Formats: sequence, structure tokens, C-alpha cells
Amino acid sequence: MRFAQLRPTSTELREMLRLAAPIVAVNVGMMFMGVVDSLMLGRVSGAALAAGVLGNFIFYLCASFGLGFLLAIDPVVAQAIGAGDAREAALGVQRGVVLAIATSIVMAILLWPAPKVLTLLGQPADVAPDAGAFVRWSIPGVFPFFLFALSRQALQAHGSVAPVLWAAVVGNVVNVLANLVLVFGMFGVPALGVVGSAISTTIARWVMLGAILLFARQRLRRLVRPWFPEALAWAPLRGLAALGAPIGLQFFAEVNAFGLVTIMMGWVGTNALAGHEIALNLASLTFMVPMGVAAAGTVMVGRAIGRGDPAAARRDAVAALVVGIGFMSITAVAFLVVPGLFARGYTTDGGVITVAVALIPIAGIFQVFDGMQVCATGVLRGAGDTRVPMAIHMASFWLVGLPLGSWLCFGLDGGPAALWWGLTAGLAAAGLFQLARVRSRFGGPLERLRLS
Repeated sequence: MRFAQLRPTSTELREMLRLAAPIVAVNVGMMFMGVVDSLMLGRVSGAALAAGVLGNFIFYLCASFGLGFLLAIDPVVAQAIGAGDAREAALGVQRGVVLAIATSIVMAILLWPAPKVLTLLGQPADVAPDAGAFVRWSIPGVFPFFLFALSRQALQAHGSVAPVLWAAVVGNVVNVLANLVLVFGMFGVPALGVVGSAISTTIARWVMLGAILLFARQRLRRLVRPWFPEALAWAPLRGLAALGAPIGLQFFAEVNAFGLVTIMMGWVGTNALAGHEIALNLASLTFMVPMGVAAAGTVMVGRAIGRGDPAAARRDAVAALVVGIGFMSITAVAFLVVPGLFARGYTTDGGVITVAVALIPIAGIFQVFDGMQVCATGVLRGAGDTRVPMAIHMASFWLVGLPLGSWLCFGLDGGPAALWWGLTAGLAAAGLFQLARVRSRFGGPLERLRLS
């Protein structure tokens, strides 16, 4: 197929940017809630900060699978919208609600023993109890967390993202105010420290759910009323679960890989761990952009396939890749040229700055491939292709990135940078193989998903 046939039109690029921009803003807003929690707990004590960070990591470690699992509704709903099939789009959302409820129950059961698990894993005695308490107080926020994610995906598929953005803004404001009251104690409320932070986040999640249901009430009401009995039919639910499980495993594998690298950095030393966190925070922030572009790509590819326009689906896939990789390439230049400027914005500790300055340029290289893989998996998800991308992802991280990084670091005494070169190799493998999968998948027939 000639390049001219794959080149996206200006209209398609504008639509991609229109959809992606508010999604990126929402992603940043969700990330900002964790930043606020850390800033507040850092003023309590170092142990409180460590407990909050550890508890939050455990929560998202379990939540990553559930979030990926629910992403199965993206291609189903987007393709139904493209086909003009409002009933099937509503059924996709209603089946997503069923899966969200089931996922919330399973996750609550998994999170409850967190205090004992953290102790068994040998976490510090001044951190584990509070971290476990943080996790348990986060459990009441599990259901609104998943239902908000589901509502967000349904609205994204319909191209209505503004209510999601406003709900995230409201949630962040509530989180800040609740943290001030509950963490430090105000208006007669005792200072609850780490537990107060968890309660604040839980309250914010319920408020965000309420806000999105309020701001998008007309659109969401049409998706859940009337409730179709077929939403509980086993065969389509099983098909949706089979589509979502590989996405969940992919997310879980990636979060685990980065978590393990963080643990290994702690084995290297305190400065290595702190420098790693700075570089990872920067990379995570820039990653919000291609992550949003990937979500937009899923929607646009799904719609095009639904309306029976494979040529447009191919152009939309190219648009997502160009925008996502292009942005990461631009920010990579900044990471490569002025790493010290970024590092000194986080700390004045010379030892930590030295490590961060060594890692930030590697982050610049690795994030190009990170943008490549997330945009590629996004457009593949729009086509209903989830199993092969999952296999590529798991092999890239667990057979390439982690073994190579640990061998370079501990076998050859390569230091902190060696672990990041391992991550870079893993992401390069993921990005290039996912790109090859896009070429293969979009070079063939593109047909609408059928769950039953």
C-alpha cells in the first residue's frame, strides 16, 4: 500500500488532537492527585511519605489489571458508534458495568490482606502498618474508581470528553481540601496522617464519580436506560472478558516491571533510588501525552472499522503513531540536552543530582519507544487485537528488559544507568514489535468485533 493512501487528512489529524487533548489533561489530573498526597504526607514525616507511596503503589498494582480489563469496552463501543448501532453501544457499556462491579469485588478481596502481606515481604516496621492501613482505607474507593474509568471510556468513545475533564478538576480540588483537613487535622477533626490521605483520596473518587454522572447525565442515561436483559447474558460477557483480560495482563506486567526496577534501585542505594524516581517522574509526565493519543486512536480506529471504512482506520492509526512518537521525540531532545536543569528542579542534593543527570538522557531515548508502543497498542485495541500485543509486551519486559538490566547492573556492576538501559531495551523491543504488529494487522482485513 502506497504512503499516500496511509497519510492522514488534516481533518483526521484535527480530530485526533481534539479527542486527545482533554484526555491528556485528565491523565495529568489523575496523576496530580498522587502528587498532592505525597506532598502532604512529606510534611508529616519521611515514614508517612514512604507509607503513602507504598500503599498507593499496592493499590495501583492491583488496579492496573482491572483498568486494562475494562478497556475492552473501548473497541466494542467505538465500533458500534461507527456502525450507527446505538443499542449495541449501550449494551457494551452495560456489560462494562457488570464487569466493573465484579472487578471491584475481586480487587477489594485482594487488597484486604495488604497489612500482613507487607509485613511478610519484610517492609520496614515504621512503614508497613501505615501502608497497610492506607490500602485498607482505599478499598471503599475501589468501586467509584472503576465506575469512573468505565464512564470515562464510554464518553471518550462518543467523543464527549469535557465532562471527564471537569470531573477530574472537581476531584482534585476536593482531594486537596480533604487532605488538609484529614492529614493535618482542622475544624475539630484529628490529624489522621497516612490514613487521612487514604480517606481523602477515597472521598475524591466518590466525588469524581458523582461529578461525571452529573455533568454527563444525559449521555450516560441513554447508555444505561433502558437496561437490556442481554447485558447479563453469559456468552457476550465472556467474549468481553476474553478481549479485556490480555489488556489487563499487559498493564499488570508493565507496572510490575517498573516496580521491580524501583526495588532493585533501592538495592543499589538511596541516591540511586531518589535519582531513579526523578527520572521516572519526568518520563511518566511526558507519557501522559501519547497515552491520551493512544486512547483517541482507539476511538477513531474503532469508529472507522464500525462504519466499514478500513482505509480511514489505517489513516487514523498512522495519525496516532505520528502524533504520539513525534511529541516524545521532541521532549526527548530536551531530556538529552539539559538533564541537569530538570534534576535541579527536584532536589539540591548533589549525589541525587548526579544519578538523575545520568538517567534523564536515557529516559529521553526510552520514551520515544514508550510512545511508540502505547500508541501502537492503542490502535490495535481499536481493531480488537489484544492477545498478540499482550504477548509482545510481556516478552519484551520480562524476557528482555528486566533480565538484561539486572545482569548489566549487578553482574557487570553497571550501576543505576544499567537498569535503565535494560528498560530501554525492553521498551525498544515492545515498540518495534508492536509497530510490526500494526503493519501486519492493518495490512489485512479489518472487521467489526462480534462478542457472541
